[in-house]
Amino acid sequence: MSFSYNETQLSIIESVQNIMKNFDDDYWLNCDRESKFPHEFYEEVSNGGWLGICMPEEYGGSALGIREASIFMQKISETGGGMAAASSIHINIFGPHPIVVHGNNEQKAKWLPPLITGKEKTCFGVTEPDSGLDTGKLKTTAKKINNGYIINGQKIWTSTAQIADKILLLVRTTPVEECIKNTDGLTLFYTKFDRNKIEVQEISKMGRAAVDSNQIFIDNLEVEDFDRIGEEGKGFRYLLDSLNPERILIAAEALGIGKSALARAVKYAGERVVFGRPIGKNQSIQHPLAENWIELEAAELLIAKAAYQYDTGENCGGMANAAKFFAAEAGFKAATQALITLGGMGYAKEYHVERLLRESLIPKLAPVSAQMVLNYISERVLGLPKSY
Repeated sequence: MSFSYNETQLSIIESVQNIMKNFDDDYWLNCDRESKFPHEFYEEVSNGGWLGICMPEEYGGSALGIREASIFMQKISETGGGMAAASSIHINIFGPHPIVVHGNNEQKAKWLPPLITGKEKTCFGVTEPDSGLDTGKLKTTAKKINNGYIINGQKIWTSTAQIADKILLLVRTTPVEECIKNTDGLTLFYTKFDRNKIEVQEISKMGRAAVDSNQIFIDNLEVEDFDRIGEEGKGFRYLLDSLNPERILIAAEALGIGKSALARAVKYAGERVVFGRPIGKNQSIQHPLAENWIELEAAELLIAKAAYQYDTGENCGGMANAAKFFAAEAGFKAATQALITLGGMGYAKEYHVERLLRESLIPKLAPVSAQMVLNYISERVLGLPKSY
């Protein structure tokens, strides 16, 4: 495993830098203030073909690995966009993976090209108000009818539902009491986001206002058999194919926020003069920033190893979860220290670190909590008994 970027990876970094030149800090601050989706940024990314970075070439993708995707997402986040930029395209990078792996040729030919070109936006309907991370307790149901299903239920924290054309939807097709495991009997669908049958209620939240989060209510949504991915009842297993890549990408986005926050803090510390000397001359300022740098470098190594394991077909569950856990903590600490370094000006929106701090909380909370990551490591890596 090399610690240097190869030619393809250097080209990705250069492309991100060229894209982000058109979207400065004020652009992202405006999107945040006005709760405005960054359509211009999304179009720039899609026009460059980046939405298909991990997709098969035969459908218009680049067929690159999670390592390349993680570098791409890190640099998007690091160059000022934070989670607002990353979240606007995040679903396209990892979300369709169950389609790639388990969809039939006709489904892939119909569904993947519009996602890759940016002509269609999708969202992810998994989490429910009463189940949280206990996916086996999902209550949204799909009842079989001739040539299809009728779906009823609700989902929460469905990002981009305000603008989505499609939805990747996990629902129960077999009652849980008839299943050996509670994660059996769940089926995965990819279908049209029919607003006549799906009510969307936006959630007003602390950060990342540019990308909407929602609760959705599904009332007699009819879907065709064609919209079912793979076999009925195996949806949870299909979904697992996207979970480790998502953790790696979230880690990379958290790393980007941390690096951006640290760079801003270092710049301010070198320029801010108090008592006749730059504040960066004081060890009380220097040492926390140096510690942030060390932690962010360690996070980058974890992400690189997790991506390497995934791309080479190794079991990456432990490392992907570890990368997500550590990078989220490192990014949050760096953003917090950046605000403290700037003092009162850190609290001001015009310096942008308060926005990064608010957005750095997202990788700590989603898509899985730190506590559940530690449970996974304890049980699957260390071999300790299950605690819940």
